[in-house]
Order: sequence, then C-alpha cells, then structure tokens
Amino acid sequence: MIFLLVFSFMIGQRLYELKVAKRNEKEMKARGAKEFAEDHYKWIVLLHTGFFISLVSESYVRGFGVSFFFPLLFVLFIVLQAFRVWTIRSLGIFWNTKIIILPGAKVVKRGPFRYLRHPNYVVVAMEILFIPLMFNAYWTAIIFTVLNALLLRFVRIPAEEEALSIQSDYSDQFANTPRFFPQDGKHDEKPSEK
Repeated sequence: MIFLLVFSFMIGQRLYELKVAKRNEKEMKARGAKEFAEDHYKWIVLLHTGFFISLVSESYVRGFGVSFFFPLLFVLFIVLQAFRVWTIRSLGIFWNTKIIILPGAKVVKRGPFRYLRHPNYVVVAMEILFIPLMFNAYWTAIIFTVLNALLLRFVRIPAEEEALSIQSDYSDQFANTPRFFPQDGKHDEKPSEK
C-alpha cells in the first residue's frame, strides 16, 4: 500500500512535469529559443523509464516491503520534493526536461541557483538513490545511481553547459558556483568558455 502511494505520486508528478515542460518548450520556442543536443534525450527517457520498471520489479520480488529506515528516507524524499519545487519555480519558463536555451537571456541566479549550478540534477540523483532504498530495492538503487551519474557527467551536463555558455552569460554567472555541493571549499571545473 505504501509502495503504491509513493509510486503513484511519483508517476503523477512526472506526468505533470512533462506537461509543464511541454508548455515551457512551446513558449520558449515562440520567443526564439533553440533546442540543443536533441539526440541525448532518448537516453534520459530510457534511463528514467528503466528506473521505474526496475523499481516495481525488484520491489515486487521483495514483496513490496518497506525498509527499517523508511521513516527517515521518506522525510528525505519530502525534503527533496520541496527542493524540486523550489528549483522549478526559480527557473520559471526556463525549466525543462530538454536543453532549450533562449539566446542572449540572462541565466537564472536566484533560489537554489545562488548556491549550485545544477540543483535539479541533485534532486534527481538523490531520488534515484533514496526511493529504491525505501523499499529495499538495493540493486535498483545501485545500478541506476551509477547509470544516472554517468549520463549526467559525460553527456547531459557537458551538453547543457556548452549550450548555455554559447547562448548566454552562463560562464560569467556561474564561474565560481559549484555544480552539486554548495560551499564545498573547492569548485568543479569552470563552465566552458566557448
């Protein structure tokens, strides 16, 4: 029952986000925005679809049991949802599941973007880890955390940062902002200066 509630919430949330993303895409393109690195998007969709299939399958095999740490993990899940909403609202029309850039636009530097370059990816990475752990789906947590990290590190983030650097003031705005961990004492590599 708990699994069904959490899973239904996640599916409903993703469907709503896709609707918002489609609306934002239409409005942004009407203003002259361009889509970048379109070919990688199928891998994002495949990864997230595979995650949900794996989560259901492994949870089923394990009898849809909940972890001993479920209360803590569920609180973290709720915190992540608040962080997700904060991120999406901070980006407004610029939020999307694709890489859609409005040439010459000022990048958003409010909300969580004051502290991180990629707060949405932090939320997604933590969800991919915590949600399976709530239901003892350890293999799903491990496999999809690794796959997501590889896809973000080597495909999505480089493509997004390159597009932002070419089309906006991203490099200047985020030169001293860490990618994932606020005030971690050291910064990730600077955005591309192309």
